[in-house]
Amino acid sequence: MTGSDAAVRMTAHVHGQVQGVGFRWWTRARALELGLVGSATNLADGRVQVVAEGPESQVHALLDRLRSGDTPGRVDLVVERFDDPRGDLQGFVER
Repeated sequence: MTGSDAAVRMTAHVHGQVQGVGFRWWTRARALELGLVGSATNLADGRVQVVAEGPESQVHALLDRLRSGDTPGRVDLVVERFDDPRGDLQGFVER
């Protein structure tokens, strides 16, 4: 694959009021709509960690949605990192 269709892995830490508000469920639904695999996990410090793998354009579309202001709760900051895909994920799970 080339260009924006190359597979990537994104790990994003979402800061704000994102636990106990349906944020992980919402993220899973958006990721599945985009054909991505990965997970949304509550962290002990109140953040949600989102790991998503798939075509670069689709991963960026998920990142845009995380920052859209249309999420459950309140997103104050999203800090993302992109890596090479590992290919070790199936489906999209909430943890």
